[in-house]
Amino acid sequence: MVSEINPFDLSAWMQAKRPHGQPVLLDVREPWECERASVAPHGDYRLLAIPMNEVPRRVAELDPARPVACLCHHGARSQRVAIFLAQSGFTHVANITGGIDAWSQQVDGSVPRY
Repeated sequence: MVSEINPFDLSAWMQAKRPHGQPVLLDVREPWECERASVAPHGDYRLLAIPMNEVPRRVAELDPARPVACLCHHGARSQRVAIFLAQSGFTHVANITGGIDAWSQQVDGSVPRY
């Protein structure tokens, strides 16, 4: 099952999932998007950027037992990746509703909107 969380609640979600290992914030945007606007770590989690189209091929870079929160521009691509991960045996998966655009509005206004 995939949880939907807003960016403001991401830190609390990650802390709640901590007993399952260090959480991963998976940014599934394209490299040019990550260069334009990036999430600075706001806690103790691993930030990993894998473009959506590369996730199936690179899924071994992720530990299915660790919590994974997926992020994209507005939340649609990350939702598809989160569903893919859940169907692939990942047990603690979330989609960040509204993506980095919502992150900029709710968490860190210094993150450029595009």
